Amino acid sequence: MKLTIPLTAALTAASLLFIQPLGSAAASPAPIQRKEAVKAQAAAPNPFDQRRELYDKLSIVTQVPWHWIAAVDQYERTMSKVKPKARPMLGSTVGVFIEQEQWAGILNPDVEDSAPVSIRWFNGMGRDGDGNGQADRKNDFDLLYSLVNRISSYGSTDEDFSIGLWEYYQSSRSVQRIQQFSRIYSAFGQLDLFEHAFPVPLGANYSYRDTWGAGRGWGGRRSHEGTDIFAAHGVPVRSTCYGIVEIKGWNPFGGWRIGIRDLNNHYHYYAHLSGFDKAIGVGDVVKPGQVVGWVGSSGYGKPGTQGKFPPHLHYGVYSDRGMIEWAFDPYPMLRKWEQTERAKKRSKK
Repeated sequence: MKLTIPLTAALTAASLLFIQPLGSAAASPAPIQRKEAVKAQAAAPNPFDQRRELYDKLSIVTQVPWHWIAAVDQYERTMSKVKPKARPMLGSTVGVFIEQEQWAGILNPDVEDSAPVSIRWFNGMGRDGDGNGQADRKNDFDLLYSLVNRISSYGSTDEDFSIGLWEYYQSSRSVQRIQQFSRIYSAFGQLDLFEHAFPVPLGANYSYRDTWGAGRGWGGRRSHEGTDIFAAHGVPVRSTCYGIVEIKGWNPFGGWRIGIRDLNNHYHYYAHLSGFDKAIGVGDVVKPGQVVGWVGSSGYGKPGTQGKFPPHLHYGVYSDRGMIEWAFDPYPMLRKWEQTERAKKRSKK
């Protein structure tokens, strides 16, 4: 039997044979290793390019537009991110998770079956997408193809695909999220849409601190789920993300508020506004830095109530976990976005 030594192990063994004593004139291998690491990192494939290539190939096979395929994959990815134990990563590129029994067929005695014929016989979801004769649950193309194939069995038009989404997920919430993601991808025509901006212009006079969990009295005892950014009345409020406007209007607590959903399935909540950009409506797609409204002091009463507190922006973020949404502290993200934006401005000078 031929013995094969892994390349990394061989290199390590070779380096041990040539260890130089301290003070030796021989050059240290560290700089070389660092250079090699930089080269390897530069040569690493862009994950967004890999996904797009996969989506385009799958679109040709299924006749489903790439942005629908991307939206399904991204929704699955967000669900796996919030439930990593229940939905472990199966492929190396896609985020789709399909239960083993669902893949092979509930009545299939071989739960790890990868034969397309027997899987079809037991009405399993698994399909041979890449044509290698195996329906591999851990193969990116097979995995995503199998899910899109099931959903698109009702048709590839927007309406038919939405029906397929409902039949698969049995959740109007899931259907809405995927529809929203599809609109975002379609609007910008690319996958790398995860850039962020600070919610008010850096040149404005503003202040904020971590107000997460602070007590609130109006409307009953409750915890503060967000960060208050104090600024002058009328200071522009900007979208922090690429996203889609989900809600716009009056809220008894938040006053004039707007809610934007991003591709991480995070809901960004901007409250106490003095007004909105009238050109933006529910269902419209926005980008980081785009003005969506202005700082105010609305809320804590009937529509139009103003001035019960100093003008400020209440900014909150909620993570969709499938059936419910959980608020989490946005302060660390705000600090990061603020610092990143300042660094970009300095680099342009």
